Amino acid sequence: MSMFLDTAKIKVKAGNGGDGMVAFRREKYVPNGGPWGGDGGRGGNVIFVVDEGLRTLMDFRYNRHFKAQSGEKGMTKGMHGRGAEDLIVHVPQGTTVRDAETGKILTDLIENGQKFIVAHGGRGGRGNIRFATPKNPAPEISENGEPGQERELQLELKILADVGLVGFPSVGKSTLLSVITSAKPKIGAYHFTTIVPNLGMVRTQSGESFAVADLPGLIEGASQGVGLGTQFLRHIERTRVILHVIDMSASEGRNPYEDYLAINKELESYNLRLMERPQIIVANKMDMPNSAENLKTFKKKIAENYDEFDELPQIFPISSLTKQGLSMLLDATAELLDKTPEFLLYDESEMEEEAYYGFDEDAPAFDISRDDDAAWVLSGDKLEKLFVMTNFDREEAVMKFARQLRGMGVDEALRARGAKDGDLVRIGNFEFEFVD
Repeated sequence: MSMFLDTAKIKVKAGNGGDGMVAFRREKYVPNGGPWGGDGGRGGNVIFVVDEGLRTLMDFRYNRHFKAQSGEKGMTKGMHGRGAEDLIVHVPQGTTVRDAETGKILTDLIENGQKFIVAHGGRGGRGNIRFATPKNPAPEISENGEPGQERELQLELKILADVGLVGFPSVGKSTLLSVITSAKPKIGAYHFTTIVPNLGMVRTQSGESFAVADLPGLIEGASQGVGLGTQFLRHIERTRVILHVIDMSASEGRNPYEDYLAINKELESYNLRLMERPQIIVANKMDMPNSAENLKTFKKKIAENYDEFDELPQIFPISSLTKQGLSMLLDATAELLDKTPEFLLYDESEMEEEAYYGFDEDAPAFDISRDDDAAWVLSGDKLEKLFVMTNFDREEAVMKFARQLRGMGVDEALRARGAKDGDLVRIGNFEFEFVD
């Protein structure tokens, strides 16, 4: 089983805010002591931090649930509860984070040490010291802590490489990577020797350096799931230059030009934007018989079909085995990288619009539906938040919640829907009778 993991689905839960406290001053020599209950502490955030020492998402294979600590409850003497520490989760460079429910991209983490809050902790509930007024100098009201944000995330790792090697199986991609870098990919005389991406650093004779990724071989129909499919093509999305490696000796019995067209078709089927990347054609295995003749035919067909290409691609004949032509290939690749800009991976429509944790002000404050037992059911983010933060052990808090519902227009909306005196109204598991 491969120890490489480039996708993972996890659940994160930020900490709840601590509950506020109801307390009063009762010292002997303090007349009219008044309220003295403190606020609860803030719940911990869940924060992703990029760690350049990580290479895969393997850490998320067995640990899929991440929960931050809740804040401490408020205390007497007006003391606030302690805020919880944030939960730090380390992820590899190149991790894209999506909301699994909406499919929107939350962030693209590519820089070492980069941080992003994926789930915000709830604020602490207010203690009764916050509710004192001239009309009610000794309130017995406190708030429960705000619930922390909870969401399901889809993680995708797209490795950071400047150059990507693509081509059919057994065209010599892994051998090429092994001779131009210090990488030690598995090399064998059979198809799909490479089953996970390999990464290496190249340093040219002129002193320039760039990262190269060797991807598992593609075959015709990969975009429909044939072979290893396109499950690893996401790693080429960050590259700026593609080295299209072709077996010019046709040792597998295939036509080099048809191979070139077939692989480009699979790249286009996976993501049309991959065709924006400039390509260099690497005519490999030039030490083999018939390679020189096949290269002449290949160049002729490329020239004949020049109109199909925006720009005639560069072709470099090489032999990974004898290291023939490698220095010219690497210099040309470095030169092309210098003038090729970064490609934008995502457009605005794919990104999460909300950059903060909160409620949509334009969304309705509540919804009314009817349950099977004829009870009225109230729902909605704003209403449910008020409900969760209400301390129903205190009568004053219950009355305050009733006033808040009335202020939101819940009573009028229920009457308009036909609610009558004594009808059952339900919020979550909490039930009460409607009083007209």
